Amino acid sequence: MTVRNFLFDELHVGQQVETTSRLNHQDVRTLGEGLWPGTMLVNAVCTELPGPGTQPVAQDLRYQGSVAIGDVVTITLEVVEKDAETGQAVIAARAVQDSGDPVISGQITVRVPTERINGEPSSLAGTSKGRRRQLHRLLHMADELTPMSVAVVHPVDALALQGAMQAAEHGLMTLTLVGPEHKIRAAADEAGVELGATPIIDVEHSHQAAEAAVDLARRGEVEGLMKGSLHTDELMGAVVSRQKGLRTERRISHVYAMDVPTYPRPLLISDAAINIAPNLACKRDICQNAIELAHALGVPEPKVAILSATESVNPEIPSTLDAAALCKMADRGQITGGLLDGPLAFDNAISESAARTKRIQSRVAGNPDVLIAPDLESGNMISKQLYYLADAEAAGIVLGARVPIVLTSRADDVIARLASCAVALLVAERKRRGLAHL
Repeated sequence: MTVRNFLFDELHVGQQVETTSRLNHQDVRTLGEGLWPGTMLVNAVCTELPGPGTQPVAQDLRYQGSVAIGDVVTITLEVVEKDAETGQAVIAARAVQDSGDPVISGQITVRVPTERINGEPSSLAGTSKGRRRQLHRLLHMADELTPMSVAVVHPVDALALQGAMQAAEHGLMTLTLVGPEHKIRAAADEAGVELGATPIIDVEHSHQAAEAAVDLARRGEVEGLMKGSLHTDELMGAVVSRQKGLRTERRISHVYAMDVPTYPRPLLISDAAINIAPNLACKRDICQNAIELAHALGVPEPKVAILSATESVNPEIPSTLDAAALCKMADRGQITGGLLDGPLAFDNAISESAARTKRIQSRVAGNPDVLIAPDLESGNMISKQLYYLADAEAAGIVLGARVPIVLTSRADDVIARLASCAVALLVAERKRRGLAHL
């Protein structure tokens, strides 16, 4: 079975799609029985009509009945309006029980996909068509590139070593393993992987592994680093060493490339892992790093939303002052390559409807490529909420050092690990061509 989406010219008023959905335990854990019907309709619009790549803009739904775990409902979607000027369509949606009793009905306004998405369900990922589509897109972008040389730091457990070897098998990286050789080989036996001729630099412990890997990068023998089985702080301590590290004039920062099923492209979020309470100068570098990553991912002028608790500049909320200053710095050429706006609250940053309600005139609000969090706590919470409540996946990378650094989590699955490596390769390719600082 092949799944596809519908572009604007392929939609016509009266066009209908019918599908079914079943309330399961995971839905209840994530949303509860009360919120599931509305989410179910939005998911149907994003996976069936117009399909993957659809961006919901507004919804007007009426809850008419209840559901319980195991209930199967029939969903009908129908195109009722099209607006060529905005590229939007209005979809009438309704769901009924097998008995014919109504569950929910109403209208969902969407921005219609502008890119063709067409393939096997497995290639679009998982239980909902289109899930992880953006991570697969990043992998596809790296398909024809020369693998980057990477030092894998202290890969002494099966999971860390397996992730690195999978990146090599997919042609994303050529590896040098740095750590205690006997532990690396024991991890290979546990993981059931063949190391073959993969070079190993034998050192006694994780501190030495971090220092040796950083030294390889300093001497230009590898194009990037990948964290293995050591703490992030331990690796980054070697990276930021003033004497022997990989510092540049740019502050180091972390960026998540989030694949959110209801968002039409990767959503970059920074900083959620490195800078705890960044000052204005640090936020300037966080913005610039994220913008240049967006360039590497194929976005020529990324739209950058500077987040706070409100869209108004308020002297009592320092992050609103920083946001306003960052926008003026962009006006003066101190931040380049992107379109900035802020302060923006999360709702009016990410939702065009919310921005309209607040009468915000902005080319960024409602349609960002990048979200800049006011501090690490906020960025971390946003990223994890998307992961756990919105079925998002993330590729993570550290930028601002001499080489890109792949930081994967033990919780990451194979596609997320590979996508992080693909992002690093896209950054490395841009450096090879002399197009970016990163």
